[in-house]
Amino acid sequence: MNILLTVGLPVSLAIIMLSLGLGLRVEDFTRIVKVPKAFAIGAILQVVVLPVLAFIVLLAVSLPPALAFGFMLLAFCPGGVTSNILTRLAGGTLALSITLTAVVSLLSVLTVPILVSWSATYFMGLDAPDVNTTSLGISMFLIAAVPVGIGVALNHLAPRVAAAIEPIFAKLAVVLFVVIVVAALASNWTLFITNLPTLGPLLIGFNIAMLAIGYGGAVLAGLSVKDGVAIALEAGQQNSTVGIAIAGIIAGASATIPEFAIPAGVYGLTMYAVALPFVWWSRRKVAAAA
Repeated sequence: MNILLTVGLPVSLAIIMLSLGLGLRVEDFTRIVKVPKAFAIGAILQVVVLPVLAFIVLLAVSLPPALAFGFMLLAFCPGGVTSNILTRLAGGTLALSITLTAVVSLLSVLTVPILVSWSATYFMGLDAPDVNTTSLGISMFLIAAVPVGIGVALNHLAPRVAAAIEPIFAKLAVVLFVVIVVAALASNWTLFITNLPTLGPLLIGFNIAMLAIGYGGAVLAGLSVKDGVAIALEAGQQNSTVGIAIAGIIAGASATIPEFAIPAGVYGLTMYAVALPFVWWSRRKVAAAA
């Protein structure tokens, strides 16, 4: 299990982020200038509203300290490739979804270490793991920002090569995602089963709330239905792999994946129970608005 934590998790996340980068272009980062309103709403919902809502939920619901910290850790995570796939299936604005995923993923290298350090102390007190903000930031930069940058550079300099290997890495990313989620839950199986009746509905309810806030906020701001769908899925779909990987990095030389990785592991399963019905509803909404 030590090998999984110290080598497997970081390498797996790096491959998943490389897969994300291979699907990005330079224009995906400059698009924020072309659609500043839509981007700003999506980014604020994901970076600010999502963690604040998670904190409010935890004030109202009693969870064991480690799981409460894990819940917040998940809320700090950016979206992932899954949100882009779901946006495409739902008929949302794919370009906006990709731009939000790309920019917020890179921004998380700066925001997540600081927020994780604070929330660990707040929820776990004296039992909080020692979070070295600088070390965590460097680790996230190396296993998240650098692979994305390599993918974008390869797509820009050798688009044919990127197009040829992107499907391979995309499939590998799915396999690694499943392995990571299963490993996180299996290593804390008793705790997972004990808290599933509380944690499962809580995550599902939180997911539904963020989808509703994302879509409703976008529509109230005067954005199109397609933009609303993209923003909702970006705000409502977090990259659980990042959450589990960060938990592993914090745990360091621990023999098992820590219990505060459980919320991200459970979310990796429950998010589809919410996302797929939303995709079905969104397709009908987009078609009606056309």
